[in-house]
Amino acid sequence: MEEDFKPGEPVIEVRDLYKSFGDLHVLQGVDLTVTKGENMVVLGRSGTGKSVLIKIMIGLLKQDRGDCLVLGKEVSKLDGNDLRDLRLKIGFSFQNSALYDSMTVRENLEFPLVRNIKDLTRAEINEQVESVLDAVGLLQTINQVPAELSGGQRKRIGIARTLILKPEVMLYDEPTAGLDPITCLEINELINEVKEKYQTTSIIITHDLTCARETGDRIAMLLDGKFLKTGTFEEVFDTDEERIKSFYDYNFIQ
Repeated sequence: MEEDFKPGEPVIEVRDLYKSFGDLHVLQGVDLTVTKGENMVVLGRSGTGKSVLIKIMIGLLKQDRGDCLVLGKEVSKLDGNDLRDLRLKIGFSFQNSALYDSMTVRENLEFPLVRNIKDLTRAEINEQVESVLDAVGLLQTINQVPAELSGGQRKRIGIARTLILKPEVMLYDEPTAGLDPITCLEINELINEVKEKYQTTSIIITHDLTCARETGDRIAMLLDGKFLKTGTFEEVFDTDEERIKSFYDYNFIQ
């Protein structure tokens, strides 16, 4: 029986999570709860374990100990069809957009749709492709190939491709990395629009403080393998904790 999560109910629950690679202790007792309809930003420097955390959430890695529940399922205990079914409910926006260079935008968006949903008519496929392209403001690119698009456009198309399966959870991995400041603002706005239009629950992995401030309902600050502080942007950075203050002073652009 499928669970129907209501606003405020936990969709992602991480409890006392540990993950090491040999002598490198990446996650050291992480706890995190993300509720239905919430944008949660996981903030931290490169190499602090942010991407490891979301790879555990989609079953690409297994934790050494602790629990990671997504949509009520303990991910590490799923395999085969159960893991595939869960992944279909999770949209993963890759840092590099992960588009197929040899395919047009239309073909890139059709690919996950026809692979995972059988018996769709051509009219239904067209409608869904055009709907998500319109949602990200790039319907005019439908017959172009990725090489003809800007970095920001490719990022938007990557987000559209995750939306086409109507995921309940969105995972954004460094959504503004490598983009100019104006395009970064546009991507931040798009993340918020996706939340409102598709009623998604999202985790946004970033070290970009502007992205964190503009998209996060709450921020979880990951340092030295643990969440040092969790709260609103103002709550997290209203602190005397030297490691958080130095992160802010080094990164933030007003």
